[in-house]
Amino acid sequence: MSTGAEHVTERRAEDRTERIALTPAAGELLRRLRETHGPLMFHQSGGCCDGSSPMCYPAGEFRTGAADVLLGRLAVPGVAETVDFWMAADQFARWRHTHLTVDVVPGRGGGFSLEAPEGVRFLIRSRLLSAEERARLDG
Repeated sequence: MSTGAEHVTERRAEDRTERIALTPAAGELLRRLRETHGPLMFHQSGGCCDGSSPMCYPAGEFRTGAADVLLGRLAVPGVAETVDFWMAADQFARWRHTHLTVDVVPGRGGGFSLEAPEGVRFLIRSRLLSAEERARLDG
């Protein structure tokens, strides 16, 4: 669990700007993984190799702390609880002006990520936030 990590998606109820989203394919894979492994979480470290991909773990299996940022809590249709998406703080410092979308593509992902045996891997797609989105998130 978190030990003082920053949660960057706190916002007013009328503000629907978020930093992280899911594609339908990623949502479907998360539903299947949830059935097998229970509640889930993501962490993206920003390091080389596996660290540059979002890694999916059973919730709480990857210890987060002050060096991590909670980007958001992903609502997955058909899953009772949200899926927290964490990122290393130094990676977030570089990516704070982007909106990220978790997708899934064919291929072998990180060896420790839950989707590895499925023959697919999670992938981040990104776009720059608009000036209006940045103002809402940073304000």
